[in-house]
Amino acid sequence: MNGVKTGILLIFMTGILVLAGRLIGGTGGMVVAFGLALVMNGVSYWFCDKIVLRMYGAQPVSEAEAPELYGIISRLAQQAGIPMPRLYMIPTDMPNAFATGRNPEHAVVAVTQGMMRILGKDEVEGVLAHELAHVKNRDILISTIAATLAGAIMMLASFARFAALFGGLGGRDDREGGLLGLLALMIVGPIAAMVVQLAISRSREYQADATGAQLCGHPLSLANALVRLDNASQYAVDVPTPATAHMFIVNPLRGGGIRSLFSTHPSTEDRVNRLRAMAQEMGQGS
Repeated sequence: MNGVKTGILLIFMTGILVLAGRLIGGTGGMVVAFGLALVMNGVSYWFCDKIVLRMYGAQPVSEAEAPELYGIISRLAQQAGIPMPRLYMIPTDMPNAFATGRNPEHAVVAVTQGMMRILGKDEVEGVLAHELAHVKNRDILISTIAATLAGAIMMLASFARFAALFGGLGGRDDREGGLLGLLALMIVGPIAAMVVQLAISRSREYQADATGAQLCGHPLSLANALVRLDNASQYAVDVPTPATAHMFIVNPLRGGGIRSLFSTHPSTEDRVNRLRAMAQEMGQGS
């Protein structure tokens, strides 16, 4: 069901992008927007892991450098029935982790030095199980494509804002909406893109928590890790860019009130409560 929902949301987002091109440049703009979506999806598919890893200065970790970490992730990957992903370390005190790559055969799991310092072995196992769940469920590609399309829509909305300031783009007969269409795109486009992106990200986090808890066999290990990471992230100095915030296991961007409505993650409290309920169903106590 989640796969069908994600497909519908991605089609909706692509439709917004094509409509944006129509409003800005008529039929020609629609074609350009569709081509832009294809190009950005292609770049995301082939190079998403390299782009994100380079952005954070992540370095590959060998089995000799982290034998315990390799042992955990190797066992979890075998249990999940997926190939062993490449392992990277991010040189930052920010406690977090993420997975990226175009498919399970080309997956990467990256953890930060800050996370390794504050979590115990069982909690690290819970985090790695969550990230491998993203890989197993093929969330890593879907979230990257959604983020890329959302960025393209916001870019077109910025272009529409520029065009509106100068009275539109001229008298194109095949351009629908005119100045009012451009103004609607400026306002509605970014909001629609954000809502779709958040809907995909939040639903995938719940599913990855459940799948990860089943993989490691200890929902409370993941629940405890989420609490520790969430608390520690409040004091983190290094903060990632908003464009990649949805990739991390806990939301690295802080904000309450109205900003919490636009968070890429469900609340940690809600996630932890679900995991604790899952642990009770498995007879593991609270």
